[in-house]
Amino acid sequence: MLQRQQASAVVAARTKIVEGAVGMVDLALDYLSKKEIIELDEERKAAMVSNLLTVLCSDRGTQPVVNTGTIYQ
Repeated sequence: MLQRQQASAVVAARTKIVEGAVGMVDLALDYLSKKEIIELDEERKAAMVSNLLTVLCSDRGTQPVVNTGTIYQ
């Protein structure tokens, strides 16, 4: 019984984390668009969403990566 309660609590907590992270990503994309800071195509938006969700939903600290080139030509 206790394991089920713990599992339910973990799922509920993760659900809240993901909901919050998705909201933050949505706000970030909206902000960038409204302020005309940068214009992202759909592929770059998808990459940004993936990266932000990975960072925001991770249960460990993240390490920065410095890109020295681009995969786009």
